[in-house]
Amino acid sequence: MTLYFAYGSNMARAPMARRCPTAQPHGPAALHGWRFVITTDRYASIVPAPGGVVHGVLWRLAPRDLAALNAYESLDSGLYRRARLGVRIRGRVARALVYVGRERAEGRPAPGYVETVVAAGRDWRLPQRYLAELARWAPSGYRAARAVEVGELA
Repeated sequence: MTLYFAYGSNMARAPMARRCPTAQPHGPAALHGWRFVITTDRYASIVPAPGGVVHGVLWRLAPRDLAALNAYESLDSGLYRRARLGVRIRGRVARALVYVGRERAEGRPAPGYVETVVAAGRDWRLPQRYLAELARWAPSGYRAARAVEVGELA
């Protein structure tokens, strides 16, 4: 089994169940020293950031789930690369597989992408302040962040 840290749309339970049917959620986790970005590829990535934190979900993957996820993340095309990083879960640090985007330049998200990520984060009860930060990446920007704060963006 491989531990995998999801910080973007792979936090969403239903899509992960379709992509990786035997994946088991291990729970919310945090990656310190990094920050969430949307890159010019239009999807989530992380970049090193002293003092930063990325919240997400830790999953246990069987080998066939890992193969499916590698294909989904376009690993062969170079869209993402894999890294093993320490994530904090329930007061302990676990080494987990993390996909890091090839691009570091910030861009605009694909339509509906940020809303999917925020909804998944809310489902996992990630910190409200963090969800508001994620919502600022939506094309509606501040309005989406405010909707998270008042509970309107699901």
